[in-house]
Amino acid sequence: MISHVFIGTDDLDAALAFYGPVMETLGNPLKFVDRDRGWAVWTAPGGGRPFILVGRPFDGEAAPGNGHMTALLAPARAAVDAAYALALANGGTDEGPPGLRPQYHANYYGAYVRDPAGAKLCFCCHEAEPR
Repeated sequence: MISHVFIGTDDLDAALAFYGPVMETLGNPLKFVDRDRGWAVWTAPGGGRPFILVGRPFDGEAAPGNGHMTALLAPARAAVDAAYALALANGGTDEGPPGLRPQYHANYYGAYVRDPAGAKLCFCCHEAEPR
């Protein structure tokens, strides 16, 4: 359903320092960095789409806008915890610590942060905790 998500930033180096460890923890490999365009792209686990692109907005205006959030799927609750910790350690700010959010569904485990540019992210796992 989704081809790609583009998250705007005014500072590619800060975005790389933030997104690199987070995406690695979530199993999303870096596909490329194009410094001329000011973009970095991560792929889904195993390669291919969907892509997450982080970079300078095409129109040259400041990034990011408010009211949007990108939710990144984690393979397990421990990966949510790790991505959240890495996000905070690499310039992100807390918007809601890891935990169950039963108001969404019984197994929804998520954490919320803002990246260094202010874009809101969610790291989430929809699976029950293994026994």
